[in-house]
Amino acid sequence: MIIDKLIDEIKRKENPSVVGLDPRLDFVPGFIKEEAFKSYGRSLKGAAAAFLSFNKRIIDAVADIVPAVKPQIAMYERLGADGVAAYIDTINYAKGKNLVVIGDVKRGDVASTAKAYSDGHIGRVRIDGEEFTVFNEDFITVNPYLGGDSLTPYIEDCEKYDKGVFVLVKTSNPMSGQIQDLPIVDKGEIYQEVGLIVSGLSCKLTGKNGFSSIGAVVGATHREQAEKLRRIMPSVFFLVPGYGAQGGSAEDIAVCFNDDGIGAVVNSSRGIIAAYKNEKYEAFGETGFAEAARRAAIDMKEELVAAIK
Repeated sequence: MIIDKLIDEIKRKENPSVVGLDPRLDFVPGFIKEEAFKSYGRSLKGAAAAFLSFNKRIIDAVADIVPAVKPQIAMYERLGADGVAAYIDTINYAKGKNLVVIGDVKRGDVASTAKAYSDGHIGRVRIDGEEFTVFNEDFITVNPYLGGDSLTPYIEDCEKYDKGVFVLVKTSNPMSGQIQDLPIVDKGEIYQEVGLIVSGLSCKLTGKNGFSSIGAVVGATHREQAEKLRRIMPSVFFLVPGYGAQGGSAEDIAVCFNDDGIGAVVNSSRGIIAAYKNEKYEAFGETGFAEAARRAAIDMKEELVAAIK
């Protein structure tokens, strides 16, 4: 199962982290942008080409030390068709390096529309009797707030095609509690009820490591809630955003793991891909941006492992 591949790679590389590939033009070194603009002009196509070149060099630098990457589709979609093409090419390049790919797409809609999203991202698109793979992520993030029937198409495709989902349960943004922490009479808070729903779904697609391919997004910035969710979702694997730049520390994240040190994968995006802009890594310079990303990824690994132990 795909969850076993992710966990096996975490164990093999002794690293429970994932690099978020969320490029912005101000993250991309000038020399990469100029190469792309020389070929395609200062255009959407030029920006998309710069993103892809940037991503490839980051992937090359970290592929041997991290188990997974997580491209955020919005960063690419805003460039239109060229950006979406760069997103797909990024996924294919990462998978060619044997990395697990988590597509951060946060889709959530009524069942018929969810089916279309699922077909494109983790299922198959059927055209006149032929089947086509489009985005081909291993996992995607999904929004459960339209109810259980909105998740069903994704779960069915996970079963059919050996894919996985991470369901938004407690997100890392500062105002997530405005809705997610609202109390439900006799049932705790909304995020806990969503956690129970995900825990119920997780009895499906359980792999050899005891975790399901149906996981949960649980933010690093809300330690108390994460600790509660770990207790009520013992067989649910966590995708943990919010580390580093958003304020989540390695100590905060430790509560997301089981006693054996397994149970979560932790994301850092700009803290890795834009590390060369950080004073700590500025000696690498703009041309050494990929080496700076590698050093930052190693530092993150060491901090996480120390906190988990």
